[in-house]
Amino acid sequence: MKYEDIYLKAYAGVPELLIGLTEYFEHYNTLRPHQSLGYATPDLVYRTGQGGGACIVDKYPKADRKVIEEVVGQRQSAANEDASTSLN
Repeated sequence: MKYEDIYLKAYAGVPELLIGLTEYFEHYNTLRPHQSLGYATPDLVYRTGQGGGACIVDKYPKADRKVIEEVVGQRQSAANEDASTSLN
């Protein structure tokens, strides 16, 4: 982002920077294909739920996967409890 936008455009102030970054991220996410996403855009991958790289569990040995799944499950349970208590 710095080398592709900020340094090239040398914004004069914060308002110009915010507008410029908004335009940059719009282009980056909706128009620019990404090699790591099979040359799809992040917006397309997000909307379709397809593409992207490996899951994080693919990077760990099978013995560690169970631990990771337990931690994720605990975090999801805690998040659900927080959400239900804030609604009451």
